[in-house]
Amino acid sequence: MSIIFVALFVLLVVSGLFDLITWKFNIPVLVVLVLVWFVTMYNSFVSLRNRAKEAWADIEVQLKRRYDLIPNLVNSVKGYATHESTAFEKVTSARASAMSAKSVGDHSKSEAMLGQAITGLFGIAEAYPDLKANTNFLELQRELSDTENKIQAARRFYNTNVRDLNTSVEQFPGNVIAGMFNFAKMEFFDIPDNDAAQNPVEVKF
Repeated sequence: MSIIFVALFVLLVVSGLFDLITWKFNIPVLVVLVLVWFVTMYNSFVSLRNRAKEAWADIEVQLKRRYDLIPNLVNSVKGYATHESTAFEKVTSARASAMSAKSVGDHSKSEAMLGQAITGLFGIAEAYPDLKANTNFLELQRELSDTENKIQAARRFYNTNVRDLNTSVEQFPGNVIAGMFNFAKMEFFDIPDNDAAQNPVEVKF
């Protein structure tokens, strides 16, 4: 879109210089063209920013669902492995840290820690055949796996929108509008490798 406006602007200027079209016509048209470009770019930034915010809201919905499942999961494992208090404390602490995270960067770090803690909890469950066969545990495991998959999908969608916004903020001439109206780059939601949200729990029946 910016390229089209620039091309029209140059065409009008050149036509005026060579008297192909009178300046009495060119100047008003150039002013209107600049205003239309200005409004179009502004609205484009608003749209990009809103899409990124909506995508982050989708992530928060899935993260909350994950947080709600964890206490039940801990209680299920605790019923069979009461002596694994350290692992339970790690999961509880990591969950609290994740829930209190404010920025996207803080969420990335805390979710990585929570993912590792959950993985450790499932590692403990492997040593208890009765727990692995428990219907309630299997259902929790299935729901958590489904949630992790949804977090993955939401994270990819969010990062795509953030990439589009950040590119527009950096590129000329969009960066002029971005600077004037404080349209800033947003953080990517990156989760380190081996986190549970990137490697969903395998449900074994």
